[in-house]
Amino acid sequence: MARGAAFASLVLVAAALACGRGDETAGKIGKSAPESPPTFVGRSACAVCHKAEAAAWRISDHARAMEKATPPSVLGDFQGARFNGHGGVTSTFTTRDEKFFVRTEGPDGKPGDFGIAYTFGVDPLQQYLIPFPGGRYQAFGVAWDTRPRDKGGQRWFDLHPGEKLTPPDPLHWTGREQTWNYQCAECHSTDLRKNYDLAKDRYHTTWAEIDVSCEACHGPGSAHVSWARARKEGAPTSYKDSKGLVTRLARAEGSWTLRDKKRGIAEWSGAPRTTAQLDVCARCHARRRPIVDPYPPGRPFLDTHAPALLEAGLYHADGQILGEVYEYGSFIQSRMFRAGVACSDCHDPHALALRKPGNALCGQCHLPAKFDVPAHHHHPEGSEAARCVSCHMPARTYMVVDPRRDHSFRVPRPDLSAEIGTPNACTGCHGDRSPRWAAGKIGAWYGPPSNARRPAFAAAIDAGRRGRVSAEKDLAALAIDPEQPGIARATALSLLPEYLTPASLPALEAALGDRDPLVRASSLTAIEALPIEQRPRLASPALRDPVLLVRLAAARALAGAPRGTLTTRGQSDLDRALQELIASERVSDERPESHVNLAILYAQLGRSADAEAELRTALRLDPRFVPAMVNLADLYRAQGRETDAERQLQEAIRIAPDNAEALHALGLLRVRQGRREDGVALLRRASAMRPESARFAYVYAVGLDSTGDRAGAIRVLEEAHRKRPAEREVLSALVSYEQARGDRRAALTYAEQLLKLSPGDPQVRALIESLRREMGAR
Repeated sequence: MARGAAFASLVLVAAALACGRGDETAGKIGKSAPESPPTFVGRSACAVCHKAEAAAWRISDHARAMEKATPPSVLGDFQGARFNGHGGVTSTFTTRDEKFFVRTEGPDGKPGDFGIAYTFGVDPLQQYLIPFPGGRYQAFGVAWDTRPRDKGGQRWFDLHPGEKLTPPDPLHWTGREQTWNYQCAECHSTDLRKNYDLAKDRYHTTWAEIDVSCEACHGPGSAHVSWARARKEGAPTSYKDSKGLVTRLARAEGSWTLRDKKRGIAEWSGAPRTTAQLDVCARCHARRRPIVDPYPPGRPFLDTHAPALLEAGLYHADGQILGEVYEYGSFIQSRMFRAGVACSDCHDPHALALRKPGNALCGQCHLPAKFDVPAHHHHPEGSEAARCVSCHMPARTYMVVDPRRDHSFRVPRPDLSAEIGTPNACTGCHGDRSPRWAAGKIGAWYGPPSNARRPAFAAAIDAGRRGRVSAEKDLAALAIDPEQPGIARATALSLLPEYLTPASLPALEAALGDRDPLVRASSLTAIEALPIEQRPRLASPALRDPVLLVRLAAARALAGAPRGTLTTRGQSDLDRALQELIASERVSDERPESHVNLAILYAQLGRSADAEAELRTALRLDPRFVPAMVNLADLYRAQGRETDAERQLQEAIRIAPDNAEALHALGLLRVRQGRREDGVALLRRASAMRPESARFAYVYAVGLDSTGDRAGAIRVLEEAHRKRPAEREVLSALVSYEQARGDRRAALTYAEQLLKLSPGDPQVRALIESLRREMGAR
């Protein structure tokens, strides 16, 4: 990913990773609140007045999110049970003096005995946390299935079935991807403080309460307790509007009212609804990374976390869940979200149970006489297929035994399955039928899909992912379509830089002023594709955006901009936003990815010594972290230290022989050294490792041509063009090589395709005219 001329091939690495209607801030204590910040008081103080809520919470999964490992809390079989995992590792679970142990493969690859400190979760599985040096707790990779035996439960099982994970693999239970302090802790305890010491590489993690208790959602309660006591004693309460609450989560005054029985769907009547509930729930029910530490209760979600977009591998092109993404990214795609539905309309926030069983839950707002009948669902009444969720909330199973439902509340779209390969609930159940059969059934029952029902963004995102010819036009149109979900529009902007031309630049500029902060942030990331001198005009206003995520994106876009291109105020704003950006990366100081990101930033700012220090810190934390090696080699290359660069790349390939980025970088180095054949061989391997990368194919083709194998270069480019027909660099090379070898007709064909992608490019038009003249002269 290009990040500035001086450090062009550095790889930006995200640390292990919106809202719709405005930038509302959840309720805050007003001017009359006490000056000292509120503190955590514990659930016992809350239960004094809120007995019913406390009783409901005690039976919830939140109450058992994490517990000390004791006989009542440990559900697994520790009476000498043995589990034979993939790769021949046997784990034996035992109890001694009411303490729990597992004998299994340790960080050195040898068997060892490890004590269980805490249980983690309760339904449908329970994991176990094992203390390690440096204040770490590691989540063991063999879990207990807590489901009843007749449901397949009451057994030990491997969370990574079929994978042979051995140390030092980061996914092995002793690796960094299984470290509780970073990966899990924030969402399983109340007022979690990681307290990571980078210099010592150790944690001193603390919490106010071990589980997800009242103040995990409502914020520290001391001011509310003071308000309640004063109210009880009849004394004046100085901040009655907020009641001393840091976060106001009560549902707005009003109700869902069925105004149009023909339509059959209730509409909200009452005070406007805010996203306060979603902001709180999304902190844990989203695929996201924190951007502040410690967490400030009561702030909007995008002031505290950066959510994942509809990325390949996480979501299907139409936004259906694929990877483990939880609920937020799905829900903000839905029409329910746009209508004002909040989490607690369906879920009891204390017991975590659904508010009504089965289809009655949906019947709160969707008229049962219209929707809960065979005329609508076309299945026998009372059957599994007749459940609303079977069609509108299909589930995927994660962690082997944990099915989770898609919260985008979509209609089944087998026609899209036929077009772009996305799944649908119909053929997901009727596996013996084709998507076209299902599309015909749905068309016969309901008619063709209306615009309101169609996820119109699916084709655009699919085009962007696959490099289709229509990608630029489709993505630009999606980015500025206010009828589409903000997360889909932000995703379009994240894909647009690969295709950006003057034709799509107006859409990008329009998105910079969008109401949705997720769209604004993504548009700022997209302008990094523009020359650095063009960015200040577009990005400078965003340095003062009210939402932190947007300011961070603006700082990244402007890092390295010449100071003279900014006003005095702009320079001050940028300095402040850069400090916020650095602080946001420091939130994940224990992660090598964050130090690579900081190295990229410092390189853009001309601070090469700081960049090198950050990359060395990344390698101190993980000596096998290949992205840091590749980036360090690129830094050395920029400094003319070719020998040091070569040493880093050779070590990277020793650790990860099939790492495409390392192979590619070493191939380029070999070419610079004059070892052309060796370099081209490495470029070939890199392209084979990343067949979807048009850039790798292009560079490999250039290398082949430099050895005199122009025919081979053209074959590589033709294959890359077949996979990604909108890749301009590949088309330009094909025009050039075909013209050079005398095949002007082939060159003209590719040039005309290039003109379709860039219809306003005068150079392409001139090239076409030249080729036509040459052909006419023959």
